[in-house]
Amino acid sequence: MALTRNFKDTVALRVQNDPAFAQALLDEAITLFINGEPDTAKLILRDLVNATVGFEALADEIHKPAKSLHRMLSASGNPTMNNISAIFAAIKGALKVEIRTTVVAT
Repeated sequence: MALTRNFKDTVALRVQNDPAFAQALLDEAITLFINGEPDTAKLILRDLVNATVGFEALADEIHKPAKSLHRMLSASGNPTMNNISAIFAAIKGALKVEIRTTVVAT
């Protein structure tokens, strides 16, 4: 029988051990939001929260119940822009990274 790992555990471990991977996930979540794919972006953010600050600490930091945060970051969740902004800021702080934007003309 092949040994397998839980996908979320694997992502969390890689985020904690590979700063470039963590930055790439954060960049991907931002790109997905900007490009009109918020459902996928929220799922990536959920993985990042689990791998970094955790939902309880995030709840304390942004003054929202953890249960509400879980709902917001589900595929069917509907977070406000203020909540999304606070979540990005918390993850950015936990990862100790800066978010740079590049505009490409089409």
